[in-house]
Order: sequence, then structure tokens, then C-alpha cells
Amino acid sequence: MSKVIAVFGAGTGLGLAVARRFGREGFRVALVARRKERLDTLVAELAAEGIETAGFPADLQQPAEIPALVAAIRERFGRIDAIEYGPVGGDQGFTPAAQLDAATLEGLIPLFLLTPVEVARAVLPEWTERGDGAFLMTTGASAVTPMAHLSGIGPVMAAARNYVYSLNAELADGGIYAGTLSVGAMIARSEVSEKAAERGLDGFPVVDPDQLADLYWEMYTERDGVERLYPEHAAA
Repeated sequence: MSKVIAVFGAGTGLGLAVARRFGREGFRVALVARRKERLDTLVAELAAEGIETAGFPADLQQPAEIPALVAAIRERFGRIDAIEYGPVGGDQGFTPAAQLDAATLEGLIPLFLLTPVEVARAVLPEWTERGDGAFLMTTGASAVTPMAHLSGIGPVMAAARNYVYSLNAELADGGIYAGTLSVGAMIARSEVSEKAAERGLDGFPVVDPDQLADLYWEMYTERDGVERLYPEHAAA
């Protein structure tokens, strides 16, 4: 039975690129996102390329729904071998630290910390039994290096990054890999880049999501470090 990657927060940028990259290696693909219409489009695009794909509409702001969601993916495909979690869309933004309040953080914590923890918990029994699995999480450069006026999402992603480091240290000897890709650039073809263009925002470095997908494939296969940075100087 061929392997399966579940892409949480699938979109037209990195999510699609990761699905396509792993699909070229023989993986079947489960796509998870909030909007069914967008999922249907992505599923059809991948299917046209010969990649077996299914979409699973879900609100990743609801961590309590994750066990049932993972069970549905496993029922459809029979197994889950890898997770890519990267649900950053056009709805999140930065907040200056001096203006940050508890309400803002409470709104970010489910999507960027609680839900990925629940995803990992839901797949770990299967991976532990098999002695193999990979949890890949996308974060931003502000999770690695705090920056003025770019707080809010950064501290929450920093907590998730801390969790991934600990998870890998605990599970690597059992064949399970956890890694994070921290991106300090706008991802081309993504919803975020589309909205930035609509608002006339420029001046940000831009990365082709296919490059990031290649990095994720290297992380999955080599498993020689918990974290990759793009660009490499993003956390300097």
C-alpha cells in the first residue's frame, strides 16, 4: 500500500506544491482546508496529474474536531505516513508587541498551537506501532527571531516550534521525525501573496513554493536536523 501525506491548511501555494512533490514520489494525498470549493479545485488539479487525492473540509480553529478528521482520512486511505501543517492564510496578521493583548493571542493559539498538537497526538499511535512517520510544520521567521512590530503570530508559532523540537528529540530513536520549516518570505501563488498584491504591498522577498516543497522532501528523507530556514539568513 503506497504512503499517504496529509496536508493541513492546503492552498494554492505551499500546500499544493508539497502535495505535488510528495505525489511525484508515489504518495497519495489528503488535503485539508476550510473551503470545499477550493479543495475540489486542488483535488481535480492533482488528479489530472495522476496523483490520488481526496479533500477533507475542516475548520482547523477547532482542535477538538481533529481526532474525527484524522480518523476520516485514515478510513479513506488506510494509513497516514506524513503530515504537513501550514495553515497560514490571508486572515492572519502581525501585531506590534506593545499593542498585543490576551484576546489577540487567544484567537491565534488554536490554529497555530493547539490544533497541530492534536494532529500529532492523533497520528502518533499509528506511527509508533509502525516505527515510522513524519510531522512537518511550517512557521514564519518571526517564530525564530523576534522582530519589532511583527509580534502576535510570532510568539504562538514560537511555542509550536518549541513543541516540534521536543517532539523530535523524544521520538527520533523510534523512527518518527518532527521538523519545522521557517519561512521569511512571501510564498508565490498563495492566498497571502494574492491579498498582498491587491493591497499594493511589495518589498518582501518572494519564494517559489516548489523550492520549499523540495526542502520538505529533503527534510522527510534525510531527517538530519529539526529545522530548515528559508532564506538561510531569515533568522539572523
